[in-house]
Amino acid sequence: MTLYPKLILDALATVTYAGTKKNLVESEMVADNMRIDGMKVSFSLIFPRDTDPFLKSTVKAAEAAIHYHVGKDVEVSISTEYTSKPRPELDKLLPQVKNIIAVSSGKGGVGKSTVAANLAIALARLGYKVGLLDTDIFGPSMPKMFHVEDARPYAVEKDGRQLIEPIEKYGVKLLSIGFFVNPDTATLWRGGMASNALKQLIADADWGDLDYFILDTPPGTSDIHLTLLQTLAITGAIIVSTPQKVALADARKGIDMYRNDKVNVPILGLVENMAWFTPAELPQNKYYIFGREGCKALAKEMGVPLLAQIPLVQSICESGDAGEPAACSSETATGLAFINFAQSVVTVVNRRNKEQAPTHRVEVKE
Repeated sequence: MTLYPKLILDALATVTYAGTKKNLVESEMVADNMRIDGMKVSFSLIFPRDTDPFLKSTVKAAEAAIHYHVGKDVEVSISTEYTSKPRPELDKLLPQVKNIIAVSSGKGGVGKSTVAANLAIALARLGYKVGLLDTDIFGPSMPKMFHVEDARPYAVEKDGRQLIEPIEKYGVKLLSIGFFVNPDTATLWRGGMASNALKQLIADADWGDLDYFILDTPPGTSDIHLTLLQTLAITGAIIVSTPQKVALADARKGIDMYRNDKVNVPILGLVENMAWFTPAELPQNKYYIFGREGCKALAKEMGVPLLAQIPLVQSICESGDAGEPAACSSETATGLAFINFAQSVVTVVNRRNKEQAPTHRVEVKE
């Protein structure tokens, strides 16, 4: 039996590439470097990028097709090439981003995403270039908060790479897994899939030049936090809590995670959310529903600043649900509180950068 290129190409034409729904030959994925030596054949398959989710399965299918249609005795060697440049090394990711801030909470339900969204908008209103990444893969909320649930980010060609273009609103560049999944369906992913999706939103997006890159992290301490710490050198963390004791106990865990010897991310400060309730008809009254100044005491104990005390006001919830967060207006008491909070963040970040060495990514040794 004699091998020749058409035999191989006919076999490859039976393999469909899931990325284009066409066969490998129609998709122009077979490189012009085929070598045949007796019963040995070698060639390259061209993929859009090195992180292509169909890469391994396509290579295996191509090999199997040659064995089935041409002969079991054929020795097949398939290498891969990419039309886009590979993803930069981890330490060279986001070179134009000056400060990366993780907004965290020990537990859910304390308003962390509300604080992150309003911080990003307030920083943009102060004139800074801001990006916001919703890293909560299983419960993304930013598309609703920014009233962009129907937005679908598209890819742009930049420096030889296909990059996701973030959605822009209120002067903030925004990305969330919520743009890519059905909002009415639960995201049932294993930890590895969630981490890979998160890495793509960070590394394969056109974030460009940013003064502040805000990470809205999931509640608690999880795989997602570890992925963030391994992928990015985080400038500092802001811990959000309510004044009640159970929330403060979990806030301590969040602080401990970032202060861990292997992590060493500075705590920029605490935010006491729902610090008191003020009814709209009695704007001077304060009702301490969840306890009084619990975060203030914890901040003093931990030796970190209390960056803001945000009141519980009905309009915060309503504006968030309506997709127009409170920080969009500084005419309200809440909007002003978020602007002051953003100014405090700028101050502590500048001080942190002046007095402390840059943070390093967490290296995990197997």
